[in-house]
Amino acid sequence: MFERNLQQTDLHSPDIQTSIHPPRKQSSTLSVALATCAEEIAEAQRLRYQVFAKEMGAHIKSQNGLDIDGFDAFCDHLLVRDDATQQVVGTYRILNPLQAMLAGGYYSAGEFDLSRLSPLTDRTVEVGRACVHADYRTGGTITMLWAGLAKYMMARQYEYMIGCASISMHDGGHAAASLFNQLREEHLSPAEYRVFPHNPLPIDALDQSLSVTCPPLIKGYLRLGAYICGEPAWDPAFNTADMLVLLPLSRINPRYAAHFLK
Repeated sequence: MFERNLQQTDLHSPDIQTSIHPPRKQSSTLSVALATCAEEIAEAQRLRYQVFAKEMGAHIKSQNGLDIDGFDAFCDHLLVRDDATQQVVGTYRILNPLQAMLAGGYYSAGEFDLSRLSPLTDRTVEVGRACVHADYRTGGTITMLWAGLAKYMMARQYEYMIGCASISMHDGGHAAASLFNQLREEHLSPAEYRVFPHNPLPIDALDQSLSVTCPPLIKGYLRLGAYICGEPAWDPAFNTADMLVLLPLSRINPRYAAHFLK
């Protein structure tokens, strides 16, 4: 079953490198590709450390200014570069089903009981550690990451994407509880895709009535057609409330499908 999914992707082809180039500055273009060596993976880990530890204050393990954990060795690492400087300005890491088995499970299984998703796992990739350099936080950079991810999934014939979407807990969790309450009516998954947090956010003890703005990444997932698969978990290392997001490729909004799945 996994053999079919391990066919070679075309993410390193010239077509991927040049077909999607949203400008950041007048003289700058961006390219997306998978990391091909340890040095390129380290570039992604350095950006992650800069964003998560230095900027967000996350308590994460690091080595020489790199954000490294036990899943990195099992993942493919998607990189967005500024063509002018060759700097890595955005990254996703992708854990495919076979590598997830070798890693002992998906990263998100540490936060949620994923039992109800088990029928999908042979066709599911997990994405995580998404981050973008502060100078490149425009729609173009995340569009590049999503387009690269879509091509990765199509090349290997995967059908589902899961990942933890984070909300800041800087206010003690009230905004996160309010956002979940705001989104659950329209975006909660069917019961058969529901997951359950190991360390749940105490929603009933928090204010769920605040008027909150949905973080851009979560808003983007939902516009594509993603589900929220249940109540948030609290991640103490990052001090965030995490919601498990599930995106079946078959649900991608037709407005975006032509752009991402071409």
